[in-house]
Amino acid sequence: MINLVKLRRPDFRSMAIFTNSASYDIRFSGGQKAQFPFLAVNGMLEELVIRNFAIIDDLQIRFGAGLTILSGETGAGKSIIIQAVNLLLGSRASARMIRTGAESAELEAIFRIGKTGSVAAAMAAQGYSEDDHLLIRRVISRSDRHQIFINGRLATVGILNTIVENLASISGQHAHQTLLKPDRHLDILDQYGGLNPLRTRVNDAYQGLTPMIDELNGLIAMRDGRSAHLELLAFQRDEILKSGVTPEEEEELDLEQRRLKNAEALHGAVYKSIDALYGMEGAAIERMADARRYLEKAAEIDPRLDDNARKATEVALAVEDLAETLRSYLSTVHTDDKRLEEVEARQDIIIRLKHKYGGTMAAVFDHLHAAEKELSRVENVSQAIDKLKEKIDRVHENLSRLCRTLSKKRSQAAKKLARAVEAQLASLRMEKTRFRVELAATPAVSDPASYLAVDGRQVTPAGIDQAVFMIAPNVGENLKPLARVASGGELSRVILALKAILAETDSVETVVFDEVDAGIGGGTAEVVGRKLVHLSESHQVICITHLPQIARFGHQHFRIEKTVVDGRTITLMNPLDRKKRVEEIARMLGGEKITRKTLEHAREMLESG
Repeated sequence: MINLVKLRRPDFRSMAIFTNSASYDIRFSGGQKAQFPFLAVNGMLEELVIRNFAIIDDLQIRFGAGLTILSGETGAGKSIIIQAVNLLLGSRASARMIRTGAESAELEAIFRIGKTGSVAAAMAAQGYSEDDHLLIRRVISRSDRHQIFINGRLATVGILNTIVENLASISGQHAHQTLLKPDRHLDILDQYGGLNPLRTRVNDAYQGLTPMIDELNGLIAMRDGRSAHLELLAFQRDEILKSGVTPEEEEELDLEQRRLKNAEALHGAVYKSIDALYGMEGAAIERMADARRYLEKAAEIDPRLDDNARKATEVALAVEDLAETLRSYLSTVHTDDKRLEEVEARQDIIIRLKHKYGGTMAAVFDHLHAAEKELSRVENVSQAIDKLKEKIDRVHENLSRLCRTLSKKRSQAAKKLARAVEAQLASLRMEKTRFRVELAATPAVSDPASYLAVDGRQVTPAGIDQAVFMIAPNVGENLKPLARVASGGELSRVILALKAILAETDSVETVVFDEVDAGIGGGTAEVVGRKLVHLSESHQVICITHLPQIARFGHQHFRIEKTVVDGRTITLMNPLDRKKRVEEIARMLGGEKITRKTLEHAREMLESG
């Protein structure tokens, strides 16, 4: 049995030991060394470490460029390795994945990424320093407190997904299912046609429009939903303003009411005061005149009384002025029943307003100011609605233009993609297959004037188109949706054809194929193998297969098998040298019982590969 020599796990700080290598080397138990060409592509998986994961105890693998084959018996653990890679690419983790008896599982992957490209840019955007490599480490705990480390720094699943988005692609059973979903068909078409930048602009316009629509609906709801309340506020404002009341009027009216009600008493009191000052015999003015004369004579004897004499004169004049003022006031005091009614009517208005709006005149005017402020704000809302509508119209016009442009370009790309797929399928022994990309508009909307509609069709972040892959594998058949027609083998070849077509535009450098051989065999399998080799010229390709016709094309070949150690089942992954590859190909050809003829056939297959 060939055992994988434990490779030294590099300290991330010294990871440069990988960067200048011209080849990968794996040493076998006999000291033999197998070399595989090194292709310096960004995003290439260099090393994978799996510990205490499912039935894997401790596995450490280094990958090379080109085509890497993983083979082994069913149930040996191949799917577990794919699952581990998926977790390192951001899939959801669960404590159920931890190996029995262990408290945690640990997964690591080292990718060569280079200092340029989308992955390097994503890392820089997340604050990671420039480096030629990306080290991803996940620790899965039974407490479900899992951890993610990127280049030695604690990270979140969101950050991981952002960084690895364009790092690797796994095409397995899930990919087969995904290809049957029409939503994915539009993604493939846009990638093939180089339309993702335009689609991004459509998405940006859509994402910019939807919050503005929500804001507009909120403003309209506020305006319309409060219409009854606003009508009440307007009525109350008008009621107060039309009354003409002023803050000081209540006090003034109370005073005037007392005067009008007590006019006779006021008239009598003032009249008697005037008479006492000036009119009656011995009035104050006469007495002051006598006092002045007496003081003036006394001052002739004693000059010190001059000031008193002058003061007596001033008092006399003051009495005259007071009498005159009272005469003027007396002319204003009279009984006026009509005016009294007017005053009391005004008082009734003030009483009613105080009763409705807080009990005091200050409260009445506080309510008035609050109503005016809210009504003013609503008037501003109406203006804001008008301005927002103008802005939305401009964004919608831009979105409509982008959607129409994208739709037109998709139509052109759909025809080219169909021809390319047919050509690829022909090279995969599906010569007579017809393939079409059927484009249709998104569903019609009930309101064509909706801001989320273009030409009466619903707008989505992807535009106004839907795409469905149509296929007719056999001559004379009508085109039908891929999900209703394609068998497992046909679907595998369609996936491979699309991968080959998208190789030039796909930013993903590492492609993992699981079950690419589903439903195929014989000569078709050999054609698929050659297609994988062609794809490996521009991508790192890792392929899990049961078919020797495919396995023989690998630049690097690992056998995955289960064994029992100390009463526990574990999975081993062994690199195969030339001799062991012959044995593995022979096993894949004839089962566990390998004959000389089977070995010769296997050797011939490898030599012809």
